[in-house]
Amino acid sequence: MLIGPLLGLVPACWASTDAIEVTAVALRPSPSEPDAWAVSADFDLALGPELEEAVNRGLPLYFVAEFELSRSRWWWWDERVSQASRTWRLSYHALTRQYRVGLGAYVQRFATLPEALAAITRIRGWTVIDRERLRSLWPLLDRERLRPNEHYQAALRLRLDTTQLPKPLQMNALTSRDWNPAAEWTRFPFTPEIAKNAP
Repeated sequence: MLIGPLLGLVPACWASTDAIEVTAVALRPSPSEPDAWAVSADFDLALGPELEEAVNRGLPLYFVAEFELSRSRWWWWDERVSQASRTWRLSYHALTRQYRVGLGAYVQRFATLPEALAAITRIRGWTVIDRERLRSLWPLLDRERLRPNEHYQAALRLRLDTTQLPKPLQMNALTSRDWNPAAEWTRFPFTPEIAKNAP
């Protein structure tokens, strides 16, 4: 089975302080689900001074990780095979002097902002391809697994969800990189080999 390589994407001298960069990514078979694949990734995320001040004043920030898998077609637009997203809520509570990171019902508490950001920027074992997702995109084809040895294109990014900011701050996000750090898609090839238990 082919594993997405660890990618060193941007040399340190080129890295931008107002961008969210993917520094490593791998796509591997899920150990707990048959015909499922999980992504692990590391992001470089540093909040600008305005966003950091906003968090420390009690404004929650929402970060969204997005994954897409597609297959190129020479005769038509690319076929979208699978997609997934997850959202974290970053907040600060002045009474307890703790930062909180919520992912669904699961909440973690941290003493410092860098520790809280590390919980968001270090993804491990996130299932992004499984039978349910494949069926939901292609219900008429009843597709439940990837085609063995087919060439796919995977894409991943992490971004600040500016739509969840208060309305006045959404205007700031339109004009200021500090309020809307760039989050470009990182794309890499992916080819699943024939699984041992495949018919």
